[in-house]
Amino acid sequence: MASVERNNKILLNLVRQPGNHLCADCGVPEPDWASYTLGIFVCLNCSGIHRNLPAVSKVKSLRLDLWDDSLVEFMQERGNTAAKAIYEKCVPAFFYQPQQKDCIVLKDQWIRAKYERREFTGENYFQQTYCSDLFESTLWKKGKDNKQFLKRIFLLSRKDFTLRYFIKEDSKLPKVVISMKDLNAVFQPEKIRHTNGLQISYMHGERTRNLFVYHEKGQVIVSLFNAIRATRLAYLQKKHPTLRDNDLIPQITRYCLKEGYMEKTGPTHREPFKKRWFTLCCMNRKLLYYKGPLDATELGAVFIGTESHSYSASESNGRSTRGGRWNCGIMLQTPDRQYLFMCEQQQEQQEWLEAFRKVISQPMTSEDYANEANMRRGK
Repeated sequence: MASVERNNKILLNLVRQPGNHLCADCGVPEPDWASYTLGIFVCLNCSGIHRNLPAVSKVKSLRLDLWDDSLVEFMQERGNTAAKAIYEKCVPAFFYQPQQKDCIVLKDQWIRAKYERREFTGENYFQQTYCSDLFESTLWKKGKDNKQFLKRIFLLSRKDFTLRYFIKEDSKLPKVVISMKDLNAVFQPEKIRHTNGLQISYMHGERTRNLFVYHEKGQVIVSLFNAIRATRLAYLQKKHPTLRDNDLIPQITRYCLKEGYMEKTGPTHREPFKKRWFTLCCMNRKLLYYKGPLDATELGAVFIGTESHSYSASESNGRSTRGGRWNCGIMLQTPDRQYLFMCEQQQEQQEWLEAFRKVISQPMTSEDYANEANMRRGK
């Protein structure tokens, strides 16, 4: 009994040490599990993924399980910092390293890449797979005007920085050619209703176009995602040769700041309110709106500048009386127009206000000024 108590005390002291105090795989604070074959401390969620790798990793709870002296000694010898020096020795700059809030497939493939496939130990040159001149994947893609998913061939080219997709294997011409200039890719499993669902967005003329795709195998879709990131980084390096990778990495792919339904009225505020799906991106400072979350093309967009340029967001007390059902209002002020939105609940209203104000508080770049001018000219 004394040995059990002593071992538990040692483990709890170990997990508080720098490096061990965060999950080795997703960075969540205060991990309470450990892989006693790898010598790392992990959170409950990541421990579940490790359980699916019995040939590589075996896990125990720091508080609920009994620990033999030999296992505790091994944990003392290793720890997260020592393990990272082995398993994350050669992680490419473009490779996405998931955090606590990321979806399961990203975490699962990150863990498998590290410990099962040992992609980053320097033993094998896996980076070449993601950085090849051509990267091909066959994916299920949602139809533009219906809910049916059909097989499509996607071809990523590092030579001309494009992503093409073809309707058939023997198709000579692609259905669409997408430039890396404006391409973005994010996992959206809840929206697409598939664990491995990926949303690819790009500019088609003056409007944003969305492709919704998935593959049954997590490794295939995450490999494509990281190949896109590798190609995007190469494109940005060519476009901005004086910038460091650390400055470019946040621009490779980006999640939206806030998504969800709001009700929207017209420019006079006397038009009927209509329920629309909104997406706010911090990087390009655009609020996009769609009829529904799986629409292929936006209905419209609003550029959001800074307070010094007459942009602001505030609560509105005006009740939705013209066909609307929601009453938690937001007034978005731009130099050209006041936009009135309605949220269903106060919490949603406050989250949207916080997101709007975050964008407004960020200084604009020269590219932002150009985008603002283009959008105002297009109206």
